[in-house]
Amino acid sequence: MTVSAMYPGTFDPITLGHEDLVRRACRLFDKVVLAIAANPSKEPMFTLEERVELARTSLADLDNVEVTGYDGLTVDFARENNLGVILRGLRAVSDFEYEFQLANMNRHLAEDVETAFLTPTETYNFISSSLVREICSMGGDISEFVSPMVNEALMKRVG
Repeated sequence: MTVSAMYPGTFDPITLGHEDLVRRACRLFDKVVLAIAANPSKEPMFTLEERVELARTSLADLDNVEVTGYDGLTVDFARENNLGVILRGLRAVSDFEYEFQLANMNRHLAEDVETAFLTPTETYNFISSSLVREICSMGGDISEFVSPMVNEALMKRVG
């Protein structure tokens, strides 16, 4: 049986924590789709196309990973693309309540799509895209949180 999963998110930008989760998911699933949500309500720093390109470049060495953008409900994207699992990361206990509620709603909307949770390795459990953007915008060094290519893109963006 082939099991494919999607890892949805805004990924503005993709961090080493996101990459770690994808790499670990590749050992569990035959195919992993990093599904980047358009999500204009969050007012992302990078366009959807830029986020897709940054993620594709960061994960280019992984044969069973596909990176794509999407708009709409995550469960609809999962069904339309025959993805039986929605993968979510839990960095801290504080993430659990929201993620649990989201998983239950997704199950209500699509009983045939499961949610699986992975925790980050200890090295990355405190990293978030919003913290990386904030540190970068204040002139801080983010090189240990993102790939060199993402670091360069952020540095150019904040000028």
